[in-house]
Amino acid sequence: MSGQGSSGNVIAALASFFIPGLGQLIQGRPFAALFFFIVSAIMWVFLLGWLIHLFSVLDAAWYKA
Repeated sequence: MSGQGSSGNVIAALASFFIPGLGQLIQGRPFAALFFFIVSAIMWVFLLGWLIHLFSVLDAAWYKA
């Protein structure tokens, strides 16, 4: 069983660090992955993408299965 602090969450957080939403996709949450990917892309246009990008990493790290 994977939960907060598990190696699966660390891998997911690292994946989201490089591509927002990838960590959520690894965790089997396709809708959250799509949300983070699209919102991050939109927010980068306004130079605030780093904010949602960081939240994507934290969401993947703190996810409890």
